[in-house]
Amino acid sequence: MAMIQWFPGHMAKALRQIREQMHLVDIVFELVDARVPYSTQNPEIARAMGDKPHLLILTKTDLADPAVTKEWLAYFKAHQQPVLALDSRDHQVSKTVSQAAAKILRPQAAKEQEKGLRRRAMRAMCVGVPNVGKSTLLNHLVKKNVASTGNRPGVTTGQQWLRSGKNLELLDTPGVLWPKFSSERQGNLLALTGAIRDGIYAKDDVALFALDYLRRHRLNELQKRYRLTDDQVDEDVKNPDLLLTMTAKMGFRDDYERGSDRLIWDLRKGKLGTISLETPADIERDEDHE
Repeated sequence: MAMIQWFPGHMAKALRQIREQMHLVDIVFELVDARVPYSTQNPEIARAMGDKPHLLILTKTDLADPAVTKEWLAYFKAHQQPVLALDSRDHQVSKTVSQAAAKILRPQAAKEQEKGLRRRAMRAMCVGVPNVGKSTLLNHLVKKNVASTGNRPGVTTGQQWLRSGKNLELLDTPGVLWPKFSSERQGNLLALTGAIRDGIYAKDDVALFALDYLRRHRLNELQKRYRLTDDQVDEDVKNPDLLLTMTAKMGFRDDYERGSDRLIWDLRKGKLGTISLETPADIERDEDHE
């Protein structure tokens, strides 16, 4: 299985602009996918932020396992990282984010007040990997369709300032990845959740990665979705053979690529239920092995 990498020129340019404009904002809203919140944190953005106040926002919580999302919230809070888990269907998103940002910036606001400086709107930069849900969040905050949304990476292509009420100004940025992923697993997770453009990677490799995970963690959901018998998912059955069986049950006969495409699509859309693809325990185990 080849290591997935995707860092086109426009991302390098966007990352450079993020670094250059970091001084313009008071706080950074970093959006991560609730299904893979660790793997969707960009180390280059972390370096660009330095000690800038930082709010981590977990998106797509409606697709993630609620119990695992609670574990992630506890994990980040234990690491002194301000964090929110947001459901894009919640009409209180704007209020929740604004209040969290104001709380983080309270010490800074108090210092400015002591100096007699005139109060102004908070300025926030929104960052994240491609297709993480930034445009959806911004449309909630601004309360109009000012940001394009779509289930593909690269919808937002330039930076733009937006206003959310009287107290918050937002700098939207394009989704960016980084030059080299830390592991083959991380590349697969980014591809599986839609952060990497389709066509960049071998879909059957990513589908087999997903299938391996589902067999180990969500076997009942896998069997129910694709009408698989116990014999068909027996531990002696290899993943490629199982994927071929699933492809036939999907109505694609032996079209392995279409079967791979459908499995990835089903997982992204929550057709197998709410699934989180990494847990804090996974990360701590990886760190222990380093």
